[in-house]
Amino acid sequence: MNKTSILSLVAVVFAMAFAAHGADTFKPTPYHEVQPGVPQGKLIHYTNWVSKVFTNTVRDWWVYVPAQYKDEKPAAVMVFQDGHDYVNLKGSWRVPTVFDNLIAKGEMPVTIAILLNPGHDPAKPRDKSPWRSSNRSFEYDSLGDRYARFLTEEMLPEVAKSYNLSTNAADRAISGASSGGICSFTVAWERPEQFGKVLSTIGSFTNLRGGHVYPSIIRKTERKPIRVYLEDCGGDLDNFAGSWPLANQQMAAALKYMGYDTRFDYVEGYAHNSMHGGSVFPEALKWLWRSEKPAPVVNTKGDLGGDLTLLRLLIEKEGWQLVADGLGFADGPCADAQGNFYFCDMRSTPPVVWKVATDGTKSKLIEGTSCSGLKFGPDGRLYACVGKEKQLVAFELPSGKKSVIATDVQPNDLVVSRKGHIYFTETGKKQITFVNAKTGEKKVADVGITAPNGITLSPDQGTLAISDYRGEYVWAFRVEANGALSAKAPYMTMRTAVDINGKSADGRSPVYKTVSGGDGMTADTIGRYYVATELGVQVFDPTGRMCGVLTKPSDKAMTSCGFGGEKMDWLYVTCGDKIFRRKVQATGALFFQAQAKEPGKK
Repeated sequence: MNKTSILSLVAVVFAMAFAAHGADTFKPTPYHEVQPGVPQGKLIHYTNWVSKVFTNTVRDWWVYVPAQYKDEKPAAVMVFQDGHDYVNLKGSWRVPTVFDNLIAKGEMPVTIAILLNPGHDPAKPRDKSPWRSSNRSFEYDSLGDRYARFLTEEMLPEVAKSYNLSTNAADRAISGASSGGICSFTVAWERPEQFGKVLSTIGSFTNLRGGHVYPSIIRKTERKPIRVYLEDCGGDLDNFAGSWPLANQQMAAALKYMGYDTRFDYVEGYAHNSMHGGSVFPEALKWLWRSEKPAPVVNTKGDLGGDLTLLRLLIEKEGWQLVADGLGFADGPCADAQGNFYFCDMRSTPPVVWKVATDGTKSKLIEGTSCSGLKFGPDGRLYACVGKEKQLVAFELPSGKKSVIATDVQPNDLVVSRKGHIYFTETGKKQITFVNAKTGEKKVADVGITAPNGITLSPDQGTLAISDYRGEYVWAFRVEANGALSAKAPYMTMRTAVDINGKSADGRSPVYKTVSGGDGMTADTIGRYYVATELGVQVFDPTGRMCGVLTKPSDKAMTSCGFGGEKMDWLYVTCGDKIFRRKVQATGALFFQAQAKEPGKK
């Protein structure tokens, strides 16, 4: 039997299990029944949608429009996977009837439902069951943003041609069962700015196509603004892909740990079907659409003393704040001993190095030099990478007098130790170069990292860390007394995005990009490393373990990060034409002066 046949058989087994009755039965509520005097919405059936995202597929789909809908007011919207099951007025969901009753009682907003079937190859005959011989597992179980793109680029715009849909994420929900459940979570996870609510029943958070990783990722990713309802039962599946009951319990625990607005309805018995999920469906919708916005609750009692989790770094309600906008291209963030923040607008005319004082006052410091990296040295000078002129330079402040430290180099980013040792990355040469600012000595310190980019030191300056822009690792070196580097090792593994176009050997496992976009780096006084990457600011503890990922504040590429402020507790990031900052529970390390001792330490 070939792989395609095996996957088709698996889909059939899941479909049969999904439709089968367990020991318990569906328990309809009054919301599942047509009620006298309740206005009924209309259900419109469409066929053969041809997708551009999922090529060579067609699908049936439905739109439910409540009777209370008015063109002049944007309606909330809720998307359902396996739409044929949810529109069945004799089934366990009965979306049109349940929506009619909840909307009439004011227990959910006026909501348009979009109900979608998985795609089918138009060249193949369709079985009586929409689940069989379909593209369902590929569309629903796969990680990454492909299905989110299908919704946001195709289906939502199509429905918006006829109906006034809200674009507010808080007015948008997504739901599904089994593989449709993990699909719904994936869409909100990838596009929280588009979908703020998730309803997942008997969700397949198992290793069908890599979804078992979600509980771990949730615990190491800054909380996203989504509300999540989960449902499962003790009689759910336990097979080659994992245990559905355990997987959903892990999901619920991870969401709770990170302080999400979440609810988990779990019951013993039942099976992998819609009996229990359908019974609690009206209650789940009421909870999901409730107006209450509870404050996040986190409990870290289970953490070990040395666990440097995101919850020990982030401050509740302290998100990213815009510092500067309308720039050409920002890079080179750094701070002086007073916490004043500096950066270079490399593409303004002329290029400008700016100073942002601790009181927020902005002033032009140096004009005419485009600097990709800036760092202060122990002599008080501001050292800079000037790749365009193939120079490493130093500026005296406040005069701006420039001295050339090294020529015939292509510096990208740099760090300066308290000894006056300068290390800088030459990305194109795959090289790290050493310069002694006092003697002028210049030598190659290392060669071979694919694209060395960001660079920083540990607080004790005994370790040098380098991010690989085109690789997955942050490399670490031991810094010898004379400035030489030794003990090279791939010390930290950066998280990368799912490559939706990648092909795995088994045809099921997710393929992750090998390029992290690892760019500028910094460190704090307790030894955490911060790396600007494609996914956001990735934070690692002194042992190289990932603490977590801070969400990007902008859709623009993040080029670097650095600390500033009077207490050095503001984390700054440069994102193309913008700069953002946020207050954190950390103190940035300054490498040009003796490291301050931690409170309570001798």
